[in-house]
Amino acid sequence: MGFGVFIHRSDSIYDDSPAERYQFPRPYLGRVEACVGDWIVYYEPRKVAETRGYFAIARVERVVPDPTAPGMYLALIEPGSYLDFASPVPFTDADGVVERGVLNPDGRISGRAQAAVRSLAPDDFNRIVTLGLDDSEPLLPRVDEVASLSGFEEEQAPFAFEQPRERVDILSSRIVRDRIFRRVVLRAYDERCAISGLKLINGGGRAEVAAAHIRPVEANGPDIVSNGLALSGTAHWMFDRGLISLSDDLDILISRQTNDPDGVRAFINKDGRAIAPRRLIERPHPHFLRWHREHCFKP
Repeated sequence: MGFGVFIHRSDSIYDDSPAERYQFPRPYLGRVEACVGDWIVYYEPRKVAETRGYFAIARVERVVPDPTAPGMYLALIEPGSYLDFASPVPFTDADGVVERGVLNPDGRISGRAQAAVRSLAPDDFNRIVTLGLDDSEPLLPRVDEVASLSGFEEEQAPFAFEQPRERVDILSSRIVRDRIFRRVVLRAYDERCAISGLKLINGGGRAEVAAAHIRPVEANGPDIVSNGLALSGTAHWMFDRGLISLSDDLDILISRQTNDPDGVRAFINKDGRAIAPRRLIERPHPHFLRWHREHCFKP
């Protein structure tokens, strides 16, 4: 086992779904197999417009031949392991190249930096994850959530991993994941409810919206921004109970079982469509929306 870097572009020609699978050709088979059972960092190249740099982590569960493409393989991602970074990490920062393993003995960037799959030294993994999970300006929790977090207030401090192997379990912590997921989803939606369009800020400076999973964690829904919606309390309640849903084009669907359809129509956005993040990669993925319509929505 070993840490790795997988290059992924938002406009990739490969059949990638970062929270579920990573497609690659045979020449990279040995490198990917070396990561099975361990964590990898996703990286988007600098030449991509609005690159996210190092933008997420995931754990490789196993590698299988791609049944749909001869000569291709799939790295299957362990369900529930994917996590977007709270703060995408650039290739270089004030201290230089973040991933020191791509430097040659002269301190220059080597051709290794172009490899779509490469091993990642523990120190580099530690550095990238620490920067990526840094949430030094956290969104304030709801007042009614404080009690449930009692005893865990120290989680609000920036992450600092002294030993990558000893501290790596924090990447599976539900408290940590909920905190990061909330950050990335609310940032994508500008802290505005996707269903009502309301952006309400309470007296403590907190946006009164929650980060809702479209496909819930309990049903193997990943912590990826495209599986998230920023929803006010009322919208969240209706969404979870299948009284509203979304089409692939983000039209708001209202269940016929709703006891006050006129009231719901008055509550939702006037154009009948959910607000979408500016970046296409952050918008609700049809795969997750379809799951919600098939398993939660009450037509």
